[in-house]
Amino acid sequence: MSSSAPEVILEDVGDKGLITLNRPKALNALNLNMVRLIYPKLKEWENTKSMVIIKGAGEKAFCAGGDVRSIVEGKTNGSEIGPDFFREEYMLNCLIGTLHIPYIALIDGITMGGGVGLSVHGDYRVATERTLFAMPETAIGLFPDVGGSHFLPRLGGRLGMYLALTGHRLKGRDVLKAGVATHVCDAARIGELEEALLKLSSPYPEDIAQVIESFHKESTFSKDVPFSLQPMLPKIKACYSAGSVEEIISNLEKDGSEWAQKQLQTLSKMSPTSLKVTFEQIERGAHLTLQECLTMELRMVWRFYHDHDFSEGVRALLIDKDQNPKWKPATLEDVPTTETINRYFAPLPPENELVF
Repeated sequence: MSSSAPEVILEDVGDKGLITLNRPKALNALNLNMVRLIYPKLKEWENTKSMVIIKGAGEKAFCAGGDVRSIVEGKTNGSEIGPDFFREEYMLNCLIGTLHIPYIALIDGITMGGGVGLSVHGDYRVATERTLFAMPETAIGLFPDVGGSHFLPRLGGRLGMYLALTGHRLKGRDVLKAGVATHVCDAARIGELEEALLKLSSPYPEDIAQVIESFHKESTFSKDVPFSLQPMLPKIKACYSAGSVEEIISNLEKDGSEWAQKQLQTLSKMSPTSLKVTFEQIERGAHLTLQECLTMELRMVWRFYHDHDFSEGVRALLIDKDQNPKWKPATLEDVPTTETINRYFAPLPPENELVF
């Protein structure tokens, strides 16, 4: 692919719209330019099309997340794209979640962070055996944004809190069984599904549903394999039904199983500030609309963007790749009081608030 190739391909296919994220070498990571290409076209298509399909170029990823490396590097080279990126990305997330026409995300391959925001709020999320889902933000000193406040607490059984804090990865049919995907399709047939949808002469919602459902029923991968987390769901509910991160850790220590030890090991690697703020985020988001969640998340990300841990986490995991972030504060015990956590959720100056 040449360097002049568009980062997003937007195609008018009769009365349908087709979006292709076109940065396969970067695993289709989402940047500000891509958001600015997609948002106005989606606004236009909402009034002129009968449905929209979004997919990723290549076979590795739908979208591996927001291009946070460029955002952090921009803080040092003077470009400072972060505030605009997050604001406009969240507006796009909200548009997807409130769109008046069917929105179908073909989440074939890696689907993390910003890629989840481009898919999970739509009507249909079709996973394949190549789908790899995660919200890994606590590992980079951030929090599960792009509407994570809204969809994660609604997964039930404290599964959302577990995924938010640990960044646990779900693969293939597990993405459906967790409630993140709505349907599955064999990867070898995902192009066939796209073609069948684009060929619909009268793409009423019931016709779209029928096509997707038929491919779903005919999918063969891992059909009789139980949800990989099924044996652990009672433990997840018991340990993560807590009033604080410290209580979750105490529950895991009391459990003492090999699984619990792995959870403790995972949580010990995450930013302590991210863990505490994320816990509060998921608790609050359970009672908010998508718009309210995204408004809250912009307030949060504004503070995280200017904090130490976000830049340090991206440096350690994505830039220098030494896998050894130096969090400040370094432990949960050192994270300041509830009042300090609450500052992440405080309203911004009016000119900085998210306006839909």
